[in-house]
Amino acid sequence: MVFAKRLRDGVQRGEITCSVRIWERPHVKVGGRYRMEEGSIEVDSIEPIGFPDITPELARESGFLGVLDLLKVAKHGRGDKIYLIRFHYVPTFKHAASKASALLRQARRIPRR
Repeated sequence: MVFAKRLRDGVQRGEITCSVRIWERPHVKVGGRYRMEEGSIEVDSIEPIGFPDITPELARESGFLGVLDLLKVAKHGRGDKIYLIRFHYVPTFKHAASKASALLRQARRIPRR
């Protein structure tokens, strides 16, 4: 899933945990992980919704100022079906492997008794 630049920090901080998309068909699946910045998005749920379900509260929860702001960004291609996608951000700990490796090297240098 691709997010507008202005939303990415909120997604990474866990402040934005849902997105409304207007597609022909779902482009993601529950449990799927989709690369984003220094981590990925894992989809928790996807459900079809209607225009009346797009409330100002849902727009704000999705990181937008309001419904019109959301609708300007939500439509992708010729899609006419509306989906509410709930997700969470999973950071990639690039340095975890190298840190573990360094600790292992250090542990090997400690003399055994």
